[in-house]
Amino acid sequence: MYILYWIIFGAIVGWIASIITHDNARMGLIANIIVGLIGSAIGGAIATLCNLATIGSFSFWGFVFAILGSCILLWILNWFRRKHR
Repeated sequence: MYILYWIIFGAIVGWIASIITHDNARMGLIANIIVGLIGSAIGGAIATLCNLATIGSFSFWGFVFAILGSCILLWILNWFRRKHR
Protein backbone atom coordinates (compact mmCIF):
# COMPACT_ATOMS: atom_id res chain seq x y z
CA MET A 1 0.00 0.00 0.00
CA TYR A 2 2.87 2.38 0.76
CA ILE A 3 4.19 1.89 -2.78
CA LEU A 4 0.96 3.37 -4.11
CA TYR A 5 1.39 6.40 -1.83
CA TRP A 6 4.96 6.90 -3.08
CA ILE A 7 3.81 6.68 -6.70
CA ILE A 8 1.08 9.26 -6.12
CA PHE A 9 3.49 11.49 -4.20
CA GLY A 10 6.08 11.16 -6.98
CA ALA A 11 3.51 12.02 -9.62
CA ILE A 12 2.39 15.16 -7.77
CA VAL A 13 5.93 16.32 -6.99
CA GLY A 14 7.14 15.60 -10.53
CA TRP A 15 4.17 17.43 -12.02
CA ILE A 16 4.73 20.53 -9.86
CA ALA A 17 8.45 20.51 -10.67
CA SER A 18 7.74 20.17 -14.39
CA ILE A 19 5.43 23.19 -14.21
CA ILE A 20 8.10 25.22 -12.37
CA THR A 21 10.80 24.30 -14.92
CA HIS A 22 8.42 24.69 -17.92
CA ASP A 23 8.81 21.03 -18.94
CA ASN A 24 5.17 20.12 -18.43
CA ALA A 25 4.30 20.01 -22.15
CA ARG A 26 6.79 17.23 -22.95
CA MET A 27 6.48 15.11 -19.81
CA GLY A 28 3.89 12.42 -19.26
CA LEU A 29 2.66 10.63 -16.17
CA ILE A 30 5.48 8.07 -16.06
CA ALA A 31 8.16 10.75 -16.48
CA ASN A 32 6.56 12.83 -13.71
CA ILE A 33 6.54 9.83 -11.37
CA ILE A 34 10.18 8.97 -12.10
CA VAL A 35 11.33 12.60 -11.74
CA GLY A 36 9.27 12.98 -8.56
CA LEU A 37 10.71 9.86 -6.93
CA ILE A 38 14.33 10.56 -7.87
CA GLY A 39 13.91 14.25 -7.04
CA SER A 40 12.45 13.33 -3.65
CA ALA A 41 15.57 11.32 -2.89
CA ILE A 42 17.77 14.26 -3.96
CA GLY A 43 15.73 16.73 -1.91
CA GLY A 44 15.70 14.38 1.08
CA ALA A 45 19.46 14.03 0.91
CA ILE A 46 19.88 17.82 0.80
CA ALA A 47 17.47 18.30 3.71
CA THR A 48 19.21 15.63 5.77
CA LEU A 49 22.65 17.08 5.10
CA CYS A 50 21.39 20.49 6.23
CA ASN A 51 19.60 18.95 9.27
CA LEU A 52 16.27 20.40 8.12
CA ALA A 53 14.23 17.22 7.63
CA THR A 54 14.64 13.47 7.64
CA ILE A 55 14.28 11.03 4.77
CA GLY A 56 11.11 8.98 4.91
CA SER A 57 9.02 11.32 7.01
CA PHE A 58 6.18 13.26 5.44
CA SER A 59 5.97 16.91 6.37
CA PHE A 60 5.51 20.26 4.71
CA TRP A 61 9.27 20.79 4.52
CA GLY A 62 9.75 17.29 3.16
CA PHE A 63 7.30 18.14 0.38
CA VAL A 64 9.12 21.40 -0.34
CA PHE A 65 12.51 19.67 -0.48
CA ALA A 66 11.08 16.95 -2.74
CA ILE A 67 9.94 19.64 -5.19
CA LEU A 68 13.32 21.38 -4.89
CA GLY A 69 15.17 18.12 -5.59
CA SER A 70 12.92 17.41 -8.59
CA CYS A 71 13.53 20.90 -9.98
CA ILE A 72 17.29 20.42 -9.56
CA LEU A 73 17.05 17.11 -11.42
CA LEU A 74 15.07 18.67 -14.28
CA TRP A 75 17.45 21.63 -14.52
CA ILE A 76 20.41 19.25 -14.78
CA LEU A 77 18.62 17.12 -17.40
CA ASN A 78 17.70 20.23 -19.42
CA TRP A 79 21.29 21.45 -19.23
CA PHE A 80 22.54 18.14 -20.67
CA ARG A 81 19.84 18.19 -23.35
CA ARG A 82 20.83 21.68 -24.51
CA LYS A 83 24.54 20.93 -24.36
CA HIS A 84 24.32 17.79 -26.52
CA ARG A 85 22.21 19.16 -29.36
